[in-house]
Amino acid sequence: MGPFYVAWWNVENLFDEEHSPRRSEKMARVLGDDLRGWTPELRDRKISQLATVIAQMNGERGPDLLGVCEVENEFVMQQLAGAVNDRVTGRTYQVVHADTSDQRGVDVAFIYDSALFTAPADQRFQHVVMRRTGTREIFQVNFKTVSGHTWVVFGNHWPSRRGGELESAAYRATAGETLAYFHERALEVHGAHTPVLVMGDFNDEPFNVSLTQHALSTRQRTKVLNATTAPRLWNLMWPIVGNDDRTESAGSEQTVRPAGTFYFENTANVLDQFLVNKNMLSPRARLRAEPGSVHIVTHPQGMVGTGRYPAPVLFGGMGKDVNKDGYSDHYPIAMHVHEAE
Repeated sequence: MGPFYVAWWNVENLFDEEHSPRRSEKMARVLGDDLRGWTPELRDRKISQLATVIAQMNGERGPDLLGVCEVENEFVMQQLAGAVNDRVTGRTYQVVHADTSDQRGVDVAFIYDSALFTAPADQRFQHVVMRRTGTREIFQVNFKTVSGHTWVVFGNHWPSRRGGELESAAYRATAGETLAYFHERALEVHGAHTPVLVMGDFNDEPFNVSLTQHALSTRQRTKVLNATTAPRLWNLMWPIVGNDDRTESAGSEQTVRPAGTFYFENTANVLDQFLVNKNMLSPRARLRAEPGSVHIVTHPQGMVGTGRYPAPVLFGGMGKDVNKDGYSDHYPIAMHVHEAE
């Protein structure tokens, strides 16, 4: 068996239709006019656009495990998984979804190939990030591989920078502390050698203190391997930080390499990240990360803007103009993970 292809994507406001019977009256009031004109046809078009990207991952075989955020409910997740299933062969994708407490009703979820993993119902946990207003919980799923290995995976969508990066930093610090606590707790429950993968949109970059001081992540592999007190995480996105946008040529084709996963005011930010604990670093690890495989997904080419800065092409909605040929305001990220025989 080849390596697992793992991906993460903030799919930007994948909401159910404007008058969805699956939305509570309270949430309908909160969203107000933001969903005006969001028809079932637009929802399904956005799902189709997202599914096209996901299905082309991994050499058009689709990912083995995909984490997503900014989805409204399990219904749209099931629609997305079904659309991907329709575009690839030999897959049996299933969904595990967390109905979180976010004020805007956006959730974290996973799509996984049930031929490769199970997600036992009693091994799914939503960890509350305490703050004055509702926010997304950290979603932990203890996947089981067909070989019987437990793989603890945390899906994250940390509080936004709305109101200012510094003004909102304390909320993300709290999220980092919450993640660090449950990372340690997972090792206590499942054993010190348990592999842990953290993925998400952190709304901070790898060098921000929410990740380095509170989540206990670092760019130094040695620090992770030799931690003697609380367990640390190795942030696999550091090689991308500080890069410049570039275009690479291969024959007649050109590939754009963005410098980040999200663009704000024409500045690239690496907000979407993979982090692993020391149990995914050893050559003899049950599940071993391949750091050199980490990349930002920019295929198909229509995902990438054609302006001076290679920002993602947005689908829009939620008060923004709709581009039916768009996708999301974030790029996906992906990597390989090898399982021991």
